[in-house]
Amino acid sequence: MARHSPLQLHSPARVWLTRVSIVALAVGCGYLVYEFGRIQAGYNVVDASGERQDFEQVIAALESEIVSLKEQIALLETHRDIDREAYSEVEVSLTDLQSKIQEQRDAIAFYRGIVSPADGNKGLRVQDLKLTRGKEEREYNIRLVLVQALQHDRKVTGDVKLTIDGDQDGIEKTYTYAQLLPADSQRGWSFSFRYFQDFDRQVILPDGFTPQRVNIEVQSRTRSIASIARSYSWATSQG
Repeated sequence: MARHSPLQLHSPARVWLTRVSIVALAVGCGYLVYEFGRIQAGYNVVDASGERQDFEQVIAALESEIVSLKEQIALLETHRDIDREAYSEVEVSLTDLQSKIQEQRDAIAFYRGIVSPADGNKGLRVQDLKLTRGKEEREYNIRLVLVQALQHDRKVTGDVKLTIDGDQDGIEKTYTYAQLLPADSQRGWSFSFRYFQDFDRQVILPDGFTPQRVNIEVQSRTRSIASIARSYSWATSQG
């Protein structure tokens, strides 16, 4: 019986097949470790896919409702032209419907900013910042909405740093968030979310201070998710 030589047992084809098998095994193990890490961090592929579909369904429902509202507006406009006596009543209804359409469009823009932003950029972003006057003099309410666009495989955690630039009795001055808090308010401003998180905070401006800009720094403590910084004119950020 013929015997194979050692050279035949280690032919190029056998060596190549062995190397490919080792690489495939390493890739497979690496993927399993990666998935295990994501599961340990609270990420579930099925849940994430379902949540994304829920967002898409909300968007579709809102778009459908906008179409329905537009049809109602068209009908009311026809009635207004026919019956001038009910003109004022119809105008009120038209205004209400148009306001509702705008609310639906804002909601659609919000959800699309999470699942499919127009610029295609992933990561942290400030979705909304609004300032409104509070009950007391020089008191302001701050509404901040943060979102994580496209990238939803892990929670992002970190801190918000807010400062306000302005003029203090003719001199340029910057106040930190901690310096503007009402008494007994929590000084820290942390966040933790996968899709979005909104905040309502209050600040009290010092006497003689005229605000000009609001600076928001969103500092991420989550690896691979970059921090961001944005600056807004005080006037344009007021709701």
